[in-house]
Amino acid sequence: MLVIDDDPGRAEGLAGIVESAGFHVDVVSDVTNSTYSLAGSSDLDVILCEMEMNGVSWGEARRTLREMDIQVPAIMLSDQAEATQMMTALRLGASDFFVRPVEDAGALIKSIERCVRQRQLHRELDESRRRLEAANTELRGTVKVLEQDQQAGRRVQLSMLPATPLILDKYSFSHSVIPSLFLSGDFTDYFTVGTRHVVFFMADVSGHGSSSAFATVLLKNLFARKRSDYSRKSDDTVLSPVAMLHRANQELLRLDVGKFATMVVGLLDMELNTLRYSIAGHLPQPVLVSAEGARYLDGSGSAVGLMEEAEYQEHDINLPDTFTMALFSDGILEILPCQDLIEKEAYLLKAFDDVADTPEAMVDRLGLHQVDVAPDDIAALFISKRS
Repeated sequence: MLVIDDDPGRAEGLAGIVESAGFHVDVVSDVTNSTYSLAGSSDLDVILCEMEMNGVSWGEARRTLREMDIQVPAIMLSDQAEATQMMTALRLGASDFFVRPVEDAGALIKSIERCVRQRQLHRELDESRRRLEAANTELRGTVKVLEQDQQAGRRVQLSMLPATPLILDKYSFSHSVIPSLFLSGDFTDYFTVGTRHVVFFMADVSGHGSSSAFATVLLKNLFARKRSDYSRKSDDTVLSPVAMLHRANQELLRLDVGKFATMVVGLLDMELNTLRYSIAGHLPQPVLVSAEGARYLDGSGSAVGLMEEAEYQEHDINLPDTFTMALFSDGILEILPCQDLIEKEAYLLKAFDDVADTPEAMVDRLGLHQVDVAPDDIAALFISKRS
């Protein structure tokens, strides 16, 4: 406690009452030369201040006290039980007011104890605020590091994508990936196998962020390995969409991180102009656009990474002499101006029917070139042939 009173005898009397209750008391009789801090960091718990001090005008002192930002609760004492004194004490921010002589010492001690609890609560709040600010500073640093890691991972993921466009005689392959975060759970790839085949796939891994992006790396690696096995070991697994889906299913199950993926795997025979493909729970289904209009390719099956005994089907079709085929991850459905899935799929098909059958026209019609950050990852793969 700090007792402020320019009358030493009066100050000592008050200090005695407070000390008898177990509090440590300091006395200041010269206010102008006091060195005590009254700010939030002060060690003081309560100030007991006499109002009738020589040379002190509380009206003039109000502005100075306000500028000092006093955080220590104060109890004012006066010889006069007048309303003007009480109002002055309240305007000064006093927590309580007592009239001398203090006849009820117990009431004074209880008032002091309330002020002590208030002061302690403020200290705890200040400490909590400091800890929170320190935690926020640390968190901002961690987030910055994570963002840098995500950006680096994004660059690595982009480097794994195939060349776009890839021109092979009359065929053209191109792609676009728009992530909802730095890293994407959507991925697409295409590559030649031998002189007449092109293998392609679209994968949409569940979730977002690093773990989903890691799963796309695993799938990219799987197809690269099987392509290498075809050249070095005459292993033709890569030429079977169903066989590749079974391999992808086992790879994700072994990864054991709770990730699954919808996929479309296709094998394009450039010599015969045919397509063999298999769909693993992927929506929307591939869209084939030709002179006959736009239609979805048939196919269904379980997503990879969900169950050991998943079943997949292969489909074989003869392709038109001139066509464009478009594959999208389901993120495309999030940006379409429709309510339910059936309406979205119908809108997507009509969008292709209404425009020229080129990838550039499709991208423009769907507004993909205007999307910087999507609510969900969006991957698009376009395959076209011109006669």
